[in-house]
Amino acid sequence: MATRRGFLAGLIASGIAPAATWADAGNPSFLSAARTPDGAYVLVGLDGQGAERFRIPLPTRGHAAAAHPTRPHAVAFARRPGTYAVVLDCQSGDVIARLNSPSGRHFYGHGTFDATGDLLFTTENDYELGQGRIGVWDARHGYVRVTEMPSNGVGPHDLRLMPDGTLVVANGGIDTHPASGREKLNIPTMRPNLSYLEFDGRLIEQIEPDDHLASIRHLSVRADGLVAVGMQWQGDMATSPPLVATHSRNGPMQYMGDGVEVEGYVGSVAFSGDGSRVAITSPRAGEAQIFEAASGAILERMSNRDVCGVSALGRDMVLTNGAGQVYQLAGDASLLSSHDLSWDNHLVAVGNV
Repeated sequence: MATRRGFLAGLIASGIAPAATWADAGNPSFLSAARTPDGAYVLVGLDGQGAERFRIPLPTRGHAAAAHPTRPHAVAFARRPGTYAVVLDCQSGDVIARLNSPSGRHFYGHGTFDATGDLLFTTENDYELGQGRIGVWDARHGYVRVTEMPSNGVGPHDLRLMPDGTLVVANGGIDTHPASGREKLNIPTMRPNLSYLEFDGRLIEQIEPDDHLASIRHLSVRADGLVAVGMQWQGDMATSPPLVATHSRNGPMQYMGDGVEVEGYVGSVAFSGDGSRVAITSPRAGEAQIFEAASGAILERMSNRDVCGVSALGRDMVLTNGAGQVYQLAGDASLLSSHDLSWDNHLVAVGNV
């Protein structure tokens, strides 16, 4: 009788072996970059209970990650501004590819795959021209760079895939240059925007926030195309406007959280799985907040030092903080797990959780 090992060996020899899936990497629900107690950096896979499924070394501090829709591949981006990203096989821990930004560019810490997983899109800065770019990489053939397109703004940070297959980009509006470190070079004249793009770079629609000092940074997209926006204030804190909004194509920004203090900084934003709620975090304020998506009314608040990562778990939300803790927020906050890690900014969902 043929053994399973022999059967698989035959499939491999014939070139028709089944492709690995996220189940082969422990079926993680989330990805997060983190720092270990000895100062090393890792990418970690977590399940829905906050348990660790894998831990893979990173060369330097990570920021966010992009999860392939089917294969157990994660693209880990360096903390912005960074010139590299690594594509990791989360089953084996191997580095599949290293993405290097073209000369005169740096990454902004975020990327997304198309629905098939064939293409990867990355936010980038052409720092000599002070213009945003979207890099396009072929995931089918070794993650080679195939083209690029304008982000239609300055300082693109986050970008997401829309349900119709187009892209939405958070152009933060802030110009930076490596010669000046992380110094913000154009605050008086900055113009952030939310841009919707075709894959060929054609601008479909663009909208700016009500105040040009509200830098659009992070995004979440609902199944019907509603976009949740998290912003960071670049002006006097005494005059900070609401920094959370939603946007539907061909409509205005709908702001929420008026009077809610986030110390000018929204670190992450996420819709709940059913789309009825929007969660934000502010590590500066030490708060997570949940709003009703339809009305903008605040529903829940959680005080938690250095909380920043947030993602949906069904109708509830999962949050991470710099102390290595993982919480579930569902009416009351419950501690799911604690780790010997300092979680970085973002908690990235893998598939549908």
